[in-house]
Amino acid sequence: MLFLIPAAVLFVVFGIGFAYERRLVRNGVYLFLACLFLVGGLLMWLATYSESAAAVVLIVLALLIPLTTLALAVFLVLNGVTMLRREGRRLANVLSLAAGVGIIGFVVLRGIAGTIGWAPLEVTMDATGKVIGYVSVLFACFLLYSLVYGAFPHRRRVDFIVVLGSGLIGSRVPPLLASRLDKGLAEFRAQQEKGREPVLVTSGGQGPGEDVPEARAMADHLIANGAPPERILVEDRSRSTEENLRFSAAIMREHRPEHRALVVTNNFHVMRAARIARKEGVNAQVIGSPTARYFWPSATIREFVAVFLAHRVVNFGMCGLLVVSTVLTAV
Repeated sequence: MLFLIPAAVLFVVFGIGFAYERRLVRNGVYLFLACLFLVGGLLMWLATYSESAAAVVLIVLALLIPLTTLALAVFLVLNGVTMLRREGRRLANVLSLAAGVGIIGFVVLRGIAGTIGWAPLEVTMDATGKVIGYVSVLFACFLLYSLVYGAFPHRRRVDFIVVLGSGLIGSRVPPLLASRLDKGLAEFRAQQEKGREPVLVTSGGQGPGEDVPEARAMADHLIANGAPPERILVEDRSRSTEENLRFSAAIMREHRPEHRALVVTNNFHVMRAARIARKEGVNAQVIGSPTARYFWPSATIREFVAVFLAHRVVNFGMCGLLVVSTVLTAV
């Protein structure tokens, strides 16, 4: 059972971090490493009883890696085609396709490098593989913790429910934004059922191709679905998630200096929105509304890229170290 001590320690560290500040993205690293050590510890524990059984499990896990990689690549390519067909040719819509093609391209080039034995190509592929491995581990941490963070229900009293904008079609609220508004209204009613009177805050300025500020159309949508107009505040200047939360926080402080808030966005956006809320000093947790399944992969990749770049110094530094160490080892 000593093999499981590192896992237990990491689970405790994760639990403390989650209890102290659940919006910290690094909690996902602790959780991922805890799960990794748990699997390793269980394998070592199994080996003390049956080395052959442990070897079989290890072989199965090893075989699952290439099979899962291939399946993931095919899925991402197919999903990317669906995104382009349904959402149009925009950079944000090609992320899953690009990721799938990138995985396939790397596997092919890695095979070619091993076949022809050309040292520069082998070193390049080794370095690229290490960088991909590092980014993949971070993505796994991000995805795992996003799911965990979103799975925990919000039960505490809130004074404000902030719904983040996501774009209009002219003056019409599209399904993606309607999902956020419906979730926000459901939370508003749930609070009312407990005898509380929160205020809904719609947040979003007017962007290109929009006839009105997003927040105005969002408020109209809420009112049309039964929300009391006197319980709605409008923040119609923001152009980004950072501004959504910053400007909404200013409005909330004007009405109630000491307050608690709940921020509503789509499920793929929860982790980044939570991180930004913490950065902006907003006393709020974030919950997610459902998203169309075909939209989720590209959107999740986009959110991960944004979080990755938010820590660019550390992440690019690590990638650089991996490349340099690979080259120096090969020399």
